Amino acid sequence: MQTQSVFQARAVRPRRSGYAVLLNGNARHVNGEVRRSLERVVAPEDLFLSNSLEEARAIADTVIARGYETVFAGGGDGTFVGWVNHILDSAERRGLPAPRFGVLALGTGNAMAEVVGARPDGHVADLATFVAGKARRLRRMSLLSCEGRRTPFAGVGIDAAVLNDYRWLKGRLSQTALKGLAPGASGYALSVALRSAPRHLLERRASYCEIVNVGRPAYRLDARGRQMGPAIRAGELLYAGPCVVAAASTVPFYGFGLKAFPFAEARPGMLQLRVATQLSLPSVLWNLPSIWSGEFVHENLLDFHAERVTVQFERPMPLQIGGDAEGWPDEVAFAMAPGAVEVVDFARRAGA
Repeated sequence: MQTQSVFQARAVRPRRSGYAVLLNGNARHVNGEVRRSLERVVAPEDLFLSNSLEEARAIADTVIARGYETVFAGGGDGTFVGWVNHILDSAERRGLPAPRFGVLALGTGNAMAEVVGARPDGHVADLATFVAGKARRLRRMSLLSCEGRRTPFAGVGIDAAVLNDYRWLKGRLSQTALKGLAPGASGYALSVALRSAPRHLLERRASYCEIVNVGRPAYRLDARGRQMGPAIRAGELLYAGPCVVAAASTVPFYGFGLKAFPFAEARPGMLQLRVATQLSLPSVLWNLPSIWSGEFVHENLLDFHAERVTVQFERPMPLQIGGDAEGWPDEVAFAMAPGAVEVVDFARRAGA
């Protein structure tokens, strides 16, 4: 394998242009064939593979020291979130500019790939499109902060449990004759029926939750994303009561084509907070098509625009950040992260 090692990379003379590809060696879709296919487009010294947290941090330092203009994260949303955090942290420590980012769809959950039009199984073609100068558009993207990490989305409750259950199902079916059932809405329905629903039935009731605005004025939204009622000021409650999901995002998608946050980009400088107070599992399964398209409306589904909120549950709840499980806290904060990142937008290819 010709992939650049961390220690070789550190010795190479810095440069002020060019692009690099960063891969997570622990990702299920990152294998020898993928690396060899990418080496047809990117020089071996610009292709990096990490197998540990320490290697990822060292690669991030190398990326900043070299001054790459663009770095592509090959993997799913968790891989993108990890590289963005490592690289921005390194840039801040060194007082150097951060690169723009690109996404190569090599993961299971690909919300970011859907946002920027990166094609599943099209990582080589997308990279070649960029190299040929046919992906010139950049998307300036805000991120939120949760548990000290920058991410496009995060959530507490059933959404975290279902995401984990869906990943479990895809892994179990990937090498079987039933693998065609795993992607998309059918896979979600199966994972809910086989894993999430039985677990939910064991719960006595939805956990009590309090959500407080701790930033600039927030707003309740109606089914079309329009402001409802007066502004909610700092220190005031957005919601108090039973809650099965409290999730926030700065992008419309939640991975797998699920448009969970249709109003996420409607108000600059604010995230969309979506709260599900009580939703029966039969209702979720029956309404999967409209849930998938972002058109689902229900009296127990509440939406807000906010800059910063704290979410406190009466008992620990599963948390996901960027689609990756992050423990069981009973309190979290969702806040707009300072600044923004630039991302290559394949959805607006030149000449398209």
